Amino acid sequence: MDTRKSPITGEAALVVTKDVDEVWVARGKKAVHVDLTASRPPMAELLQLLLGPTGGLRAPTLRVGRTLLVGFNAEAYAKILK
Repeated sequence: MDTRKSPITGEAALVVTKDVDEVWVARGKKAVHVDLTASRPPMAELLQLLLGPTGGLRAPTLRVGRTLLVGFNAEAYAKILK
């Protein structure tokens, strides 16, 4: 799916968290880890992590098994894609 032509915005971005156990979100030079099996954060908090400044799903977004990587963080990618 080319999200440049059909962006995933607002609450629709929550669909990418369906059937995942953890989410890694790049925030600057750090990565935020959310363990969805331990507890699911409030919808507003999860959306704040997933959405970029334009209100669309942040790129790149990559699903590896039951793990979701949002944004780019070299350390998170290395850990998950090893």
